[in-house]
Amino acid sequence: MKCPFCSSETKVVDTRDGDSFTRRRRECEKCTKRFTTYEKAEINLVVIKKDGRREPYSRDKLLSGIQKACEKRPVSSEIIDSMVDGIENELRESDEVESIRIGELVMGRLKAVDKIAYIRFASVYRSFDDPKEFEQEVRMLKKIQ
Repeated sequence: MKCPFCSSETKVVDTRDGDSFTRRRRECEKCTKRFTTYEKAEINLVVIKKDGRREPYSRDKLLSGIQKACEKRPVSSEIIDSMVDGIENELRESDEVESIRIGELVMGRLKAVDKIAYIRFASVYRSFDDPKEFEQEVRMLKKIQ
């Protein structure tokens, strides 16, 4: 890798593996300045939508949906990132995944983290048209507790 300061070659001084990334401490062989890089595996996944369309998987889209559900709730960004990382780890098993599976994975994790965020996500994901559907989902949640 090239040094961001002088564009010379660098060497890896230290490597640490995280849950979803590899952290590398690098040093320039010419100017001796140090810097850190983070490597994350790219997911080449196709999402099959409900209407049959196919589109590339987007981490940002998944993250945004979970963040909206958790808005103004006591759920930290670290927990949200961890949920996304966990979902991505499960999705790596195949080249294609139905959007329904992604939605179910999200709902399972939200249910464990924050019941209100779960209900928010479920109401949009399942397209509740009637308040009775919403009420039924809340009753099911109460039974689980």
